[in-house]
Amino acid sequence: MGKYKIPFNKPSFAGEENRYIADAIARGHISGDGHYTKQCHALLESELGVKRALLTTNCTHALEMSALLTRCGPGDEVIVPSFAFVTTVLAFVMRGATPVFVDVLPETLGLDPRHVEAKITPRTKAIVALHYAGVACEMDELLALGQRHGVPIVEDNAHGLYGKYRGRWLGTMGALATQSFHETKNFTCGEGGALLVNDEALIERAEIVREKGTNRSRFLRGLVHKYTWVDLGSSWLPSDMVAAFLWAQLEARERIQSKRRELWQRYDRELAAWAPKLGITQPRVPADREQSWHMYYLLLRDTAQRERLIDHLERRGILAVFHYLPLHISEMGRKYGGREGDCPVTESVSSRLLRLPFFNSLSESEQGEVIGALHEFDG
Repeated sequence: MGKYKIPFNKPSFAGEENRYIADAIARGHISGDGHYTKQCHALLESELGVKRALLTTNCTHALEMSALLTRCGPGDEVIVPSFAFVTTVLAFVMRGATPVFVDVLPETLGLDPRHVEAKITPRTKAIVALHYAGVACEMDELLALGQRHGVPIVEDNAHGLYGKYRGRWLGTMGALATQSFHETKNFTCGEGGALLVNDEALIERAEIVREKGTNRSRFLRGLVHKYTWVDLGSSWLPSDMVAAFLWAQLEARERIQSKRRELWQRYDRELAAWAPKLGITQPRVPADREQSWHMYYLLLRDTAQRERLIDHLERRGILAVFHYLPLHISEMGRKYGGREGDCPVTESVSSRLLRLPFFNSLSESEQGEVIGALHEFDG
């Protein structure tokens, strides 16, 4: 047993992972785009209604594909949330683009459309919308901005698979969307991701850049007699054994989501009277949105209260963690012009947010211990 009796996260298994991995080996095709990869593609395309789903080795690589597909390069700008994981920004910086950091709304922690509009210039090549905790950004406003200025929206949907915005699946509204299947996500294969392509004009090029810049996908469909190097790209296909693991998870999606919904709702219900007494804010999900049940977080009054609560839980063998640090005032962010005060909501939220233990196999008694420990905390 590790230091913590109740960890923040624990990789969880749906039950058929080993059997499907063995089957992938028996089929004799364990490199990319084998039987289980195609199964995953078909499920995502049919359930979400996206034009093309492509598994990748991780979400970072799906974001890097997005940077290529939006043709970002030196002299271009990409609007990104400061409250995000570093690869949300890094994928575009690696192509030579300049990140333009914007703030988030305090209600959803998603992009603030007013701040986005103020930052759009003729050099803007993409707007990246991160659906934090699987709660949608203000997508209608962002899509309208993108359309008005001729700028594609890329949804960073690492948290949001099976969340909805006004009846539409997250990941299906932007020109492109990226998914994560990291071990901390609802559905996992250890490390994995996917690119969802909603703009039909980008499908063929997406297949090319994912296949090392070659038109191998057209060759495999019998559309050309041989394949060759035609564009930029890299090797972003996961092994079919990895896809087999993921297929077991996706196959159990209803059971997994049901369990996570129960965990989230229990935290929310049993902390409802305790939190406001200490000036602590619970997550908010607007009525026109359906979340993905990805995480449960609290917003403490200030950093000092958060540190006291972290220590309080740690003494009871429970690990709770904070999340993103503001990218605009990181060491690299400052090199791109970021300054304190540029994104006040991000700076405030980052210093106060605390994520509670949340994973598929968290037991009722373990969650009860976490809730009990929280109720013992007097602020």
